[in-house]
Amino acid sequence: MSLLTSIERKGERLGHCPLPFFIMKTIETLVEDIYDLFNLTPIDMDEAEVDKHIDTFGEMLKVHLKSFLYEVPRDRGNLRLSAIGKPDRKLWYDVNKKLTPETLPPSTRIKFLYGYILEELLLFCATVAGHDVTDQQKEVTLEGVVGHQDSIIDGVLVDVKSASGVGFDKFKYNKLTEDDPFGYVAQVSAYAAANGLDRAAFLAINKSTGEVCLSQLHSMDMINAKERIKHLKNVVADSSVPDKCYSDLPDGKSGNRKLAVSCVYCEHKRDCWSDANGGQGLRAFKYSQGRRYLTQVVKQPDVEEVINF
Repeated sequence: MSLLTSIERKGERLGHCPLPFFIMKTIETLVEDIYDLFNLTPIDMDEAEVDKHIDTFGEMLKVHLKSFLYEVPRDRGNLRLSAIGKPDRKLWYDVNKKLTPETLPPSTRIKFLYGYILEELLLFCATVAGHDVTDQQKEVTLEGVVGHQDSIIDGVLVDVKSASGVGFDKFKYNKLTEDDPFGYVAQVSAYAAANGLDRAAFLAINKSTGEVCLSQLHSMDMINAKERIKHLKNVVADSSVPDKCYSDLPDGKSGNRKLAVSCVYCEHKRDCWSDANGGQGLRAFKYSQGRRYLTQVVKQPDVEEVINF
């Protein structure tokens, strides 16, 4: 039975009752309700309404596809709410240094693209499942810093994430407050504060398995975003570069040293680690699992070196 057939049967069973007659859903049942869509459980929305949301979903996909097909200039020189949880040094570079663009491997760009598509899919499913999804990509401001939130679902600030493996488990088991290298908690704390809300959540999907989870945060889990912004304004205004965000790590037993995972995807790694390899800078090598960036080469790897990156 198709999704639309399921919709039609629901309409027949309920006599096309208008949506306000149904019990208002809460975020606690969000994941279950999303799964029900794929179990082809009849939904409380007529076909015309679903078509409208499908069209909106298609328009959002168009935006993401265009951003990958055509180079879109990135906003530089200003703090953004989405970034306030990132390390001080990275944000200093974001604001004060002209970026030397890195050419990402096609596989990495594809991975980023389908991550964005999956995130849009979750918001679409939440809407069609009957939850109150509002304020998508709304521009908000806190302490003069601007950002665009993902959405508010059932009165809770929600940021949508796609992840795999260990990254997804942090959302699933509510471990992000203990280990948050990308600053996600600070990000949603800022969006929640900008909306005057004391609750936030991550709606996450595992890119490898399709599993969905909801990780909720309450006021005690969130940071003081206003104080963080005040601190960062002082950091980026200073002429001194803050200390490195992360130390490099041993690369097995080779004697070589490599970038920490959190540094690998940073666009400033070349400038930040210009002192690597005795002042020669980072060296990159093409392993089967992807590029590995070495800060110290004692033993030459038996794989191809990437010269321009």
